[in-house]
Amino acid sequence: MSGRCKSRSRANATSMSGSVSIDERILRECHQIYTDTDNGLISIARSVGLNLLPPRKKITVMLMGNHSAGKSSFINWYVDEHIQRTGVAIETQGFSFVTSGRKRESLMGKATLFLHPHFKHLQDFKGVSEYLTTEICTSRQKRFSLVTFVDTPGLVDGYMKYPFDVDQAILWLGNACDLILVFFDPMGQALCKRTMNLVEKLNESQGEKLRFYMSKADEAGSDSDRQRVLMQIVQELCKRPGLNKCGFDMPTIYIPNPNKPSCCVNQIEEVCKTLEKTINQTVQMSLNSLENDCEVIICAITDKLNTDRQHSADNSQSHCIGCMLCLLGSFLLFMLLAVLLLGGLSNPVFQMALGEEGREALTLYLVPVMKALVSMPIDHQLYCCGGLVMVFVTLLILACLAFRTRPTMSGWQKRQLKEKLDFVEEVLNKKKRKLYEDYLRQSLGEHDMV
Repeated sequence: MSGRCKSRSRANATSMSGSVSIDERILRECHQIYTDTDNGLISIARSVGLNLLPPRKKITVMLMGNHSAGKSSFINWYVDEHIQRTGVAIETQGFSFVTSGRKRESLMGKATLFLHPHFKHLQDFKGVSEYLTTEICTSRQKRFSLVTFVDTPGLVDGYMKYPFDVDQAILWLGNACDLILVFFDPMGQALCKRTMNLVEKLNESQGEKLRFYMSKADEAGSDSDRQRVLMQIVQELCKRPGLNKCGFDMPTIYIPNPNKPSCCVNQIEEVCKTLEKTINQTVQMSLNSLENDCEVIICAITDKLNTDRQHSADNSQSHCIGCMLCLLGSFLLFMLLAVLLLGGLSNPVFQMALGEEGREALTLYLVPVMKALVSMPIDHQLYCCGGLVMVFVTLLILACLAFRTRPTMSGWQKRQLKEKLDFVEEVLNKKKRKLYEDYLRQSLGEHDMV
């Protein structure tokens, strides 16, 4: 029996190896498109005032439940390695991330946050940073290369005190993760109030991520005992607001043990199917996010180029107005100087500068103005001259204000921005389309592609 199970497991792993490589490649390429140092979407978005986060290369699955519910045991079974400590005691006191890599390694504290930047806000919870660990495993079993597990502290009621606010940390993690697996241990702790309260709060905002399982089903006694415990768990959940609005499944699972066969129905493969479905959804969401982010960047770059074009037009108009004001002010200043020097038209130097025809034309136009000024009292003459000076100064100030232009981009900056626009459009129209075709081809096949 154990041999047949192992051979079936190897066959499944072999049959899925192609899809794993395609999904993994798509997620990695999406991540690379965002994070490329030379021409990544993040740097391009930052240049136009946008902030983007790269899509994750793996899904994040949080496991929660009472202590000794089998969370760590499930991880060990999934990766086919003894990566997490198990036992009846509260082995997991903090948050343990389990992810795949090329070398077996254990990371502590802030190294975990550096490896998982999406969870950096965990350091905002006092005391959590000291209880963060990451276990890097080289296993390639099942879909582990595309999964990061988050093993949470075992939940208990009563006097148990945690070194940090475990409830708030789990609620925040539930919001950041892609899937939440809740394990209920039938051996006396399934109805843990702390677990029920957290499930109720998570259901308010993350209900679509929750999946419930009765773990260690092979240890629950006879079939009647197991059904009784299962009904108790379901009834307790249905008492909670929000959880009683629709039905939910409660598969019975346990870790297969060749040395301890059991007649209990084991639906642990359903968990693997749930992970598979979440991976597929994540690939689709990453491609959709890539499309949406490209469209946002294209709109931002287009708006910036249009704004620069409008600023250039406004600047040209301002320059024209400033030049007209300068010419008008210069004309008034010339008129004032000409009136003041009218009495010196007989001056040989002035006459030589204007010429005979210029002197006669200036005399023709300015003599009436001079006669009008002479007929005025001396104080009125001063007022008129002062008024002309004030008008000239006002026109000069207005001209200076008109010459104050809006900032515009240089030709080099506009060329750079247009190159970025062309690149993002290429990502949207070519790279994203190709990734979508590769993803659909693994499901539909070459002949079913339109």
